[in-house]
Amino acid sequence: MFRVTIRGTFEELGEDEREALRTAVDSAQVAFTEAGTFTCDRSLSAFTFRCQVPAGPDDGEPEATERAVAALAAHGYPHRILRVGVTDMRHIKIRRKGGRG
Repeated sequence: MFRVTIRGTFEELGEDEREALRTAVDSAQVAFTEAGTFTCDRSLSAFTFRCQVPAGPDDGEPEATERAVAALAAHGYPHRILRVGVTDMRHIKIRRKGGRG
């Protein structure tokens, strides 16, 4: 599983798009989902898009980035990507609290 964070700016949003985004942002929880979630301020100038991408055995950051960008594009809002961050959850080590008994 990959978690991808895309930071970008919206470009030339129409009033209907602005209203739909405001509604979505007001009702959405910040989470990594396969469809992706937006967070942004009320001015709708910049955004953060969080997406969770399933990982195949040979998948790496390029494949995860490509799928996350496709999920972002599927929302249909005109945008410009500024930065992409990818975390491969297969490499995350979880440290358990407590000592050995």
